[in-house]
This record gives sequence, structure tokens and C-alpha cells, in this order.
Amino acid sequence: MEIKNLAPELVWNIFDQITKVPRPSKKEEKIRQWLVDFAKQHNIEYHLDVTGNVLMRKPATPGYEDHQTIVMQGHIDMVCEKNSGVDHDFENDPIETIIDGDWVKANGTTLGADNGVGVALSLACLIDDSFQHGPLEALFTYDEETGLTGANAIEEGFMTGKVLINLDSETEGQIFIGCAGGMDTVGLFHYTPAPAPKDLYYAKVKVSGLLGGHSGGDIHLQHANANKVLARFLTTQPDAVLAAIHGGNLRNAIAREAEAVIGIPYSSKDNVVAELNQFAAIIEGEVGDIEKGMKLTIETVDTPETVIEKEVADRLIKALIVCPHGVQGMSRSMPGLVETSTNMASVKMIEPGVIKVETSQRSSVESEKRAIAQAVATTFSLAGAEVKQGSGYPGWKPNTNSPIMKVCADTYRDLYGKEPEILAIHAGLETGLFLTKYPYLDMVSIGPTMEGVHSPDERLYIPSVGTFYAYLKEVLSRC
Repeated sequence: MEIKNLAPELVWNIFDQITKVPRPSKKEEKIRQWLVDFAKQHNIEYHLDVTGNVLMRKPATPGYEDHQTIVMQGHIDMVCEKNSGVDHDFENDPIETIIDGDWVKANGTTLGADNGVGVALSLACLIDDSFQHGPLEALFTYDEETGLTGANAIEEGFMTGKVLINLDSETEGQIFIGCAGGMDTVGLFHYTPAPAPKDLYYAKVKVSGLLGGHSGGDIHLQHANANKVLARFLTTQPDAVLAAIHGGNLRNAIAREAEAVIGIPYSSKDNVVAELNQFAAIIEGEVGDIEKGMKLTIETVDTPETVIEKEVADRLIKALIVCPHGVQGMSRSMPGLVETSTNMASVKMIEPGVIKVETSQRSSVESEKRAIAQAVATTFSLAGAEVKQGSGYPGWKPNTNSPIMKVCADTYRDLYGKEPEILAIHAGLETGLFLTKYPYLDMVSIGPTMEGVHSPDERLYIPSVGTFYAYLKEVLSRC
């Protein structure tokens, strides 16, 4: 069975089409053109801005002309992650979807339900004439995942609605009324490549099979960070030379894999294998109950051409050990909410002589966000790295008196006979940035249920899509 035949077919058919359009962050030309073609096909008014955002409008149904305009909003890019050994070109290949029981997932890659299903739900509402509603706008933003570019650059007056429903949340039955702000801190380690000693045994040490996940929404789950695990092992090899190191990928994902090429005396060859096995047992004792697929392996490799200066390699490894990662503080006003965190996202050799360590900080308190970013920057600075920081993005302060929150909560209660959860999220949503241009906006963030976003384990719960679509249409009818 293909996903386009799932119920409700209108939503799933559109989502199926979206999965076939490549849409990596900052390379969204194809999905933008697809949206334009969709609007033309269905005679929908549409507008484009210079950044890459798309806005569509649908008039009110007869008798609802005096209702307020509601903006449905989602982002058009997706996180592009794949498992090792998976042959997939995210710039050209469609996502291969699989139905697995009550879930839809992808074949070894991210699914892109974040936020493709939000886009599909908005588009379905625009062409579904089975329900009554006031004026509708659908805003599709550019490059949310790697820079919040579209939301940051949105022009004043591009949308006209004063109520916005963000469709980028991941659990049906939850209504979000606030989110964390964030910023990035990067450490650049400069070194002079040195000829690789020929009398050493070279091996690749690899950490793989970790769960990873979203650096905001999953940070409290205590998933292991592959960069941290690898750095800990490297400290057990003080006499080794470091030839290469790479770990993680995207700034908003917890590192799932990391590897390093090291050189050691041939006399230590058997010892390093034994020490890795001992270290693996230690890590399994710490996180094995969570990281059931974790693997630590070592394999022989050819002698590389160059290695990293010993002094710089030592400073790098120490910085990876000391640099904070994980939850730094919990909210006192909303129990269970992570208030402040930091993620050691990636370690990359971006060019000969430069190693780039990317981190991201989040907090619902602006001063705490700045404080943890300063701590990370200080770590890199003390390690002799060049430090760069982004300007970041603001959070969205919860409004417990929000009218749209009340409509959403009442509607859920009436439809399903149970209370929805009213929450704030420890992740970056575009909502905070919208407030800088549209300070009057009344907003919520809602969505169907999905798991494992930003990783190849991403999956979308089929029953929740139909439940949520019926709920969304009723909310729009009541506004």
C-alpha cells in the first residue's frame, strides 16, 4: 500500500507528492516551484518574497466573511540525514517511504514529516471545501532548519492575519504556547599539517549506532553524543597522533556517529584494541539501557599523508572533553520544561589546517542563553581556538491568556472528551521571529504525532494525521 492511499487521502496524497520533491535547507527551489504549480493548479492566490517564502490565500466561505483571518504556517525545508551505507542524494532523489504498522517512515533517511506534513495539512485545508471557515492564509517559510532564514527575513505586511497556527509541533493533543531562543557558537582550530610518520600503525576508531535526535526536543532524553564518546576514548591514547576527526553533521541534531584516524606505535596495536573494548564496556554500563544500537569499532587504515599538530590535537580533544553538552537548567515556572541546554553538534575538518567544532545553545531565558553561549565560547578560547558566534534568534514567551490557545483547547476537549496539554517547547520555532515584525500576533503551535525527527529514525503516526486534520478544520471553523 502506498502512503497516498492512507486516510485522509487528501492530506496523504499531498504529503506523498512532497516527499518526492528534494528540499534540503537552503536548496528549496524545487519545492518552491512545486508550491507555485500547486497554487496555479487549484486557482489559489499566491505571493512570493525575495527570501524564498511563499504565501497562499483562500477567501472565507459564504457567511464567514466577517471572521478573522487565520494564518497556517510551516517550513518547506527538511533535515537531510541518512544511515551509513545508504545511497541517497537529497538534492535529487525522492524520499522512499515505508508503511510500518501504524507508522510511516523512510528507508534509511529522514522522512521529512518535519515539516512536510505541516505543509500538506495547510494545503489540504486550502482545497478542502467540506468545512466552513473565515479567510485563510498559508505561509510556507524558507530554510527553517539551518538558519530560520525565511522567518527572520519575512517582510512586514507579507501576511495579513493576526492569528497564526504554527504546524511544526510533534505530538497530537499538545498545544504549545512558547519556545526557546537559540544561538550558535563555533570554535575553529587552526593547525599546520605535518607529514604522517611512516613507522606508526594507523587505525580508524568509530562510534556509531547512537540514537541522536533533535538537539532541542530530545536533549532531555540523555542520548549519548558521539563526539563526546569519541573524545573520551581519545584521551586514553595520550601518545597517539591524530590524523583525522569527524563527528556529527547538523547543528540542530545530536551527534549519532563520530570517527577519528589515529597513529600509534606498532607495539601498542594489541593494547589499543583491548582498551577500546574496555572503554566500550564502560560506556555501555553508562548508557547501554538507552543506546542499545551503539557500536565502538576499530579498523586498520592506510598511512595518511598528513597528521594534525600534536599540540593542536591535544587542545582540541581537551576542548571536546570540557565543552558542556546537554541540559543545563530546568524551568521553575513550567515543571518538566528544559530551560537551558547546549549541543556539541559536529566536528569537521573543513579544509587543510582547519577543524571546525559547531555547537548550539538554547534557552527560554535570553540571559541564560547568552550565559551558556559565553561558557562554550570561553572553553574554545582557552583551548586556543578562533571563536565565532551567530546573532541567534529570540524565544517566544508563553501567553497563558491567548485567545487562539483557548479555541484550540476548547475544540480538542469538545471533540475528544479529554484535556489537551498546554506546553512550551525547548526547541526553536519560527514564532519568536514573527513577533519581531508582527508583535500583535496571537499564536499556537500544534501538529500530528511523530518521533525521531532530525534522524533516520523519524516516523509519522498514521492515526494521528486523520485525528489532527479533523481537529484543525474544526479550529479554523470556530475562529
